[in-house]
Amino acid sequence: MLEYEDVLVTAPTGSGKTWIAREEIRRLLADGKRAWYTTPLKALTNSKYQEFSDEFGAERVGILTGDRKENSDAPLIVGTTEIYRNQLFDSLRTGSEVDSNLVVLDEAHYLADEERGHVWEEAIILTPPRIRLLLLSATIGNAGDFASWLEEVRGVRCGVITGPGKRPVPLRSAVLLPDRRLLALIDESGKLNPQIAQLIHETANA
Repeated sequence: MLEYEDVLVTAPTGSGKTWIAREEIRRLLADGKRAWYTTPLKALTNSKYQEFSDEFGAERVGILTGDRKENSDAPLIVGTTEIYRNQLFDSLRTGSEVDSNLVVLDEAHYLADEERGHVWEEAIILTPPRIRLLLLSATIGNAGDFASWLEEVRGVRCGVITGPGKRPVPLRSAVLLPDRRLLALIDESGKLNPQIAQLIHETANA
């Protein structure tokens, strides 16, 4: 699909959105092509850089953030969305082309952020149509409308992949005790864990 059109993936956290990006990056690198992976946060960028370095080899991955620049000629660059957008501005000024075949925009719902959303909008609009976009988000509710807007501003068809409505990895509340034991806050019947209740009672009467 990504060989011929942009793709928007909207699915809950833990459902494998990054797997789609990783496998497409793997295919591109095997073909001698290049990719960009953008995130909104430096901490997430650093995490993805380490993850992809372990996966594909450190020599094939570079990182570009406001305070980090390593292996910038690598076929896979991990960076903040602002840095990628700035490269697009630079390419317009110099008449050069961004050397990439795919750009992944992780946390694409930042497009709706009042303060930083314009960065994502500019990145989407300025990315040449020859470069495929893969947008990942767990919180875009109007995926069809979003995809239609993408098609309108880029002139490229945009496919939509939606995941199950229910979170595949359920969240559960727990309490970390001083002795580093982790106890479920709620038991299987939906009531307060008796062990936790006992600890509260003991603490209150200490």
